[in-house]
Amino acid sequence: MAVPMKFLSDELDAMKQAGLYGTIRTLESPQGAWVHIDGKKYLNLCSNNYLGLCNDPRLVAKVKEYTDKYGVGPGAVRTIAGTMSPHIELEKKLAAFKGAEAAIVIQSGFCANLTVIPTLAGGADDLIFSDSLNHASIIDACRLSKAKVIRYEHSDMADLAKKLEENSAVKGRKLLITDGVFSMDGDIAKLPEIVDLCEKHGVIVAVDDAHGEGVLGRGGRGIVDHFHLHGRVDVEIGTMSKAFGVMGGMAAGSAVLVDYLRQKARPNLFSSALTIPDVAANLASVEILQESEVLVKKLWSNGDFLKKELKAMGFDTAHSETPITPVIIGEASDAKAFSTKIFERGVFATAIVFPTVPRGTARIRAMVSAAHSENDLRFAVEQFAAVLQTDASALRPVEQALVLEQAGVGNPLQLLLQVGPDGCIHADSPRCQLHGLRPPFRARSNAALALSRRRFMNPR
Repeated sequence: MAVPMKFLSDELDAMKQAGLYGTIRTLESPQGAWVHIDGKKYLNLCSNNYLGLCNDPRLVAKVKEYTDKYGVGPGAVRTIAGTMSPHIELEKKLAAFKGAEAAIVIQSGFCANLTVIPTLAGGADDLIFSDSLNHASIIDACRLSKAKVIRYEHSDMADLAKKLEENSAVKGRKLLITDGVFSMDGDIAKLPEIVDLCEKHGVIVAVDDAHGEGVLGRGGRGIVDHFHLHGRVDVEIGTMSKAFGVMGGMAAGSAVLVDYLRQKARPNLFSSALTIPDVAANLASVEILQESEVLVKKLWSNGDFLKKELKAMGFDTAHSETPITPVIIGEASDAKAFSTKIFERGVFATAIVFPTVPRGTARIRAMVSAAHSENDLRFAVEQFAAVLQTDASALRPVEQALVLEQAGVGNPLQLLLQVGPDGCIHADSPRCQLHGLRPPFRARSNAALALSRRRFMNPR
């Protein structure tokens, strides 16, 4: 390798040593509740296929119908010759579904943020207020803008109010952008409070509802419908790559907003239109959601079940308010080891580590879908329990204590307070050995130990 490119292998080696190098598995089957990898069958708990629509025969039939009629590729950008009647059909259906005047279809959810944010707040005198845990696509879109970016603490309305007040005299455009559902923790943005504050200060409100589309609101109509905020949120940004089970992005709002984006947004001007198979499949998804809430209700039932069962075992599922179920492990290497062990037991649930989440909060993010049965989820719980019993050392002290309690060793708080100066829980007993627990259980750091103690004694 040429010397100027040596940094590639150096950085990859460093990632491997730090436990941050990801193994990318290849699916040999359709995306569904169960998938085939390397010739074996695994329960799928890491897909965004919330409603199980990725391989739904209704979507496949629509794709066949439309490709027979319109072909495959659009052949141009939307503003030259790439706008075809199916694009307009989908945009009208999406607008009606969202309860908006108009909608524009974009190549992906990532591109949707690149479409909206720099276009609405692109000047040096403009301001963008952004939640500190916003998705990478929002961060990159803000970077592409020339606007000054002001981050407020995650869902901290007092901090947001303070920063809005401090910048109230700024004369440029002001835009607030937030995730609707935060994908790593599963919590929901405080959109009613955000809207109230932004109306007071004359700030445009945009919400990226990637994980709310098909999940929140009536029949999956999203976070604006969930909070009954129709007409008060300026821009809804979304993706069709999750609950819709396909690919594509969109933005919805007023007719003048959509017209402005068509004329000014660079992804619309300089990148080819969404393909006909994608458009057709998305049309089918919207029609399914308009007809029935069955899939959305099943998704929530499955999410509630899995979260309840994992919490009962002592797992830290953070403060998720949605079917997203994070299982916090802590260190990246521990999370990757846990993911490997559960994969060996037939569950495909990948570790999420830095830089996707902050250091020290590596996790298994368990993603249920409407396609899962209760038996599927019981199988998952059984495998999590099996790994937990044989590898309690991978967990933070508070979780270790809970495991020991379940093994019949004693009170978890008492056990936690017995952690010695070496950072270990010394609970060596025949009962521990009987349950496959091998003390001492070492804390990862003094800081992690202190945090675990606080969390245990002041649970969220």
